[in-house]
Amino acid sequence: MDIWPQLLDGFANAATPVNLMWAFIGCFIGTAIGVLPGIGPALTVAMLLPITANVPVTASMIMFAGIYYGSMYGGSTTSILLNTPGETGSMVTAMEGNRMAKSGRAGAALATAAIGSFVAGTVATVLVTLFAPPIAEWALKLGPPEYFALIVLSFTTVSAVLGASVLKGMTALLLGLAVGLIGIDQISGAARYTLGVPELVDGIEVVLVAVGLFAVAEALHAVLYEGRVDGSRNRLSSLWMSRRDWKRSTGAWLRGTAIGFPFGAIPAGGTEIPTFLSYGLEKKLARGEDEAEFGRRGAIEGVAGPEAANNAAVTAALVPLLTLGIPTSNTTAVLLAAFQNYGIQPGPTLFQTSAGLVWALVASLYIGNVMLLVLNLPLVGLWVKLLKVPRPALYAGILIFATVGVYGMRQSAFDLVLLYAIGVAGVVMRRFEIPTAPVIVGMILGPMGEAQLRNAMSIGEGRWTVLIERPFSATVLALCVLLLLAPPLWRRWGRRSV
Repeated sequence: MDIWPQLLDGFANAATPVNLMWAFIGCFIGTAIGVLPGIGPALTVAMLLPITANVPVTASMIMFAGIYYGSMYGGSTTSILLNTPGETGSMVTAMEGNRMAKSGRAGAALATAAIGSFVAGTVATVLVTLFAPPIAEWALKLGPPEYFALIVLSFTTVSAVLGASVLKGMTALLLGLAVGLIGIDQISGAARYTLGVPELVDGIEVVLVAVGLFAVAEALHAVLYEGRVDGSRNRLSSLWMSRRDWKRSTGAWLRGTAIGFPFGAIPAGGTEIPTFLSYGLEKKLARGEDEAEFGRRGAIEGVAGPEAANNAAVTAALVPLLTLGIPTSNTTAVLLAAFQNYGIQPGPTLFQTSAGLVWALVASLYIGNVMLLVLNLPLVGLWVKLLKVPRPALYAGILIFATVGVYGMRQSAFDLVLLYAIGVAGVVMRRFEIPTAPVIVGMILGPMGEAQLRNAMSIGEGRWTVLIERPFSATVLALCVLLLLAPPLWRRWGRRSV
């Protein structure tokens, strides 16, 4: 298949005035819903599915794709400015980005997030163009043992890197795993750990926990413990990146892209694992003054790398969707439904049966990335003005926003009680320096890891050795052990050498 003539045809189709209009609408809506916690691209695309009855297939798919990756751009804005991730993929951005905002570097944080998203999205789109079929073919060969090993790697990385100690990181992770097990067992279909509460049968929403631990806990902690703080905290040194910021960000963007793309291309991947892996890598690579900024003033690499990984994974998720018909996230599952509404079934034959649509969609990714950069960079100064809002009004707005967003998910008063209970728990965790991000990772990946482990044990007829019999899974599990044992052994060796 000759790629370049078909890609040029795709650009000719995507660049028509009507399709450019739909791309802009999608990017604008995506940015807006990324800013709003509790909504998300999956819900938005689902609500807009009825337009497939009246809008041409290419136009609607271009708009849906714009909403999908545009939400990743928008999610970084509130993560950085208000410590309120609009999307779970932006949780890591909140950790360092919000510290940068509090130390007067909100402009640099927003700029590196926008440019990193553009770089990663563009590179990932080029890779999708060139390598979609072979990558999808390789990913199809991975089985439950490999998926379980990758999930364990994510657990290990998060627990070892975040927080003051591995013990506290593990404590938060186990708490998230416990919460993630509440609800319906994916394999047996039985309800578990619901305590007889009907609202818990469907489980606890990840967005609810994320908003509670980050947004509500942030507001409550400020009210209870931070007291009156003068405006110097939010004084801005610059709206743009310095030469040193560019130097520190460039490598992080490329490393984040390299980490994010493979995870997006793997069925059952996602944005959470690569963002945490990217953050862990950047923290390990930092030295001297750069390393001292992590967890204190905010390190720009801790924003640049995860944002790039986030957007690369989102773009790469189109690989298994288009070539295998396998959705790897809630949003790609809704996109699959949109294809089916038009009578189109994504899979290995899609590039032959609907080549015009596929290449127009790929071309729209290039166009959409430029649109999002143009939309986001000029608004850096406008977004930063949020920091000048008086803090009582700002935190009151966060609580109102969080309450309305969570209530809108299921219209449940029980969810609101749970939201504020989780917010109080988040305050307690902050006081004892227990990291909150591993809770979310445990919730998201715990049920997935359980299902993959049970499937792997079934394949191995009950033998746990099935997890180390395959080279890929054995290598990843060995890396997990190394990550846990190497730091204490290294410190012990260092003390002996002194």
